[in-house]
Amino acid sequence: MTLNVRVAGGAHLPSVGLGFWKIANSDAAEMVYQAVRAGYRHLDCACDYGNEREVGEGLQRSFNEKICSRDQLWITSKLWNTYHHPKHVRPALERTLKDLQVDHLDLYLIHFPITLKYVPIEERYPPGWFYDQKAARPKMEADSVPIAETWGAMEEIYNAGLVRHIGVSNFGCSLIRDLLSTAAVRPTLLQVESHPYLTQEKLLRYCQQEQIAFTAFSPLGAGSYIPLGMATELESVLSQPAVCELAEKHGKSAAQVVLRWGVQRGTAVIPKTSRVERLSENLAIYDFELTRDEMQSIASLDRNQRFNDPGAFCEPAFGCYYPIYE
Repeated sequence: MTLNVRVAGGAHLPSVGLGFWKIANSDAAEMVYQAVRAGYRHLDCACDYGNEREVGEGLQRSFNEKICSRDQLWITSKLWNTYHHPKHVRPALERTLKDLQVDHLDLYLIHFPITLKYVPIEERYPPGWFYDQKAARPKMEADSVPIAETWGAMEEIYNAGLVRHIGVSNFGCSLIRDLLSTAAVRPTLLQVESHPYLTQEKLLRYCQQEQIAFTAFSPLGAGSYIPLGMATELESVLSQPAVCELAEKHGKSAAQVVLRWGVQRGTAVIPKTSRVERLSENLAIYDFELTRDEMQSIASLDRNQRFNDPGAFCEPAFGCYYPIYE
C-alpha cells in the first residue's frame, strides 16, 4: 500500500489527488463534492485554472455536510506568472484563499519559472497569459523578477502561517539547485509533467536526494492535451501493448496500471477527470502491486515526450517564444 508521500516536516501528502485543470466552472463544485465523498483528500488547484471560486463552493458543501473537515484535506494552489514581484505574492494568495473559502493552504507553488508583466487583480482575474487582451495583437509580455525575490515573498507567507508548505512547479534541476543555494525555507515539493513517455528519472532522483517530494501532473499522458490539439489519440500511453497486457493480467484498467506505476515509484499523481464515475476508479489502485520487471516494462516506454511545453505552445498561442526546459 502506497497511500501517502512523505514530505518535509513529517507531513503526508495523499499519493492520488484530483487535478482541476480544465474542469469546467459549471462542473467544479459538484466534482469537489463527489471527489470528497469518494475518498479524495488531495485537491490540486491554481489561480490560472479559473475555477477556484467553484472549488471553494464544493469544499464548503463538503464541510457543511461533515463529509470531511478542513484538516483532513491537502489543498494545493499556485502563484501565477503575473504575480512574481514580491509585493504581489501575498495579495495573489489572499485572493486564492478567499475564492477557496479557506484560511490556509497546505501547499503553494510557483506555477512556472515564467515572469509576466503584472495585471492588477481588480482589472482581470485570473489574468491568463496575455498582457493586454484589447490590443490589436494580444501577446504575453515578459517581465524581469529574479526567482530568489519571488521565493523570498513565498517564505514570508509561509512564516505568516498562510501556507503550510511552499514549492515549485515546472522547474528543472538547475533552477532547483540555484534556489536551494539561497533559500531560507527549502521547497517542500516539485510538481512537473511525468508519465511513462516522460519518466523524468534524473529529476526524480535529484529530488529524492534533496528530500523534495515529487508530484506528477498529467500522469496519464496525452489525454488532456488531445482536445487542445497538443497531442493525438495515437500518442496515448494507455493503448500501449505493455500497459494493456498488465491491465488484463491484474484485472485493472490501463489508467489504473499507469497510476499504480506512478505512486509505486514514489511520486504523487493528480489525474484529472470530468466524469464522476472515474473518480473511484482512479483511487482503486492500492489493492495490487507491480513487480520490478513490470515497473521496468512501463518505464521503458520513456520517449522524453513532453506535452506541456511553454517553448512549444507560447509562441503560436501567445506571441512570445519562451522556452524553459532547454
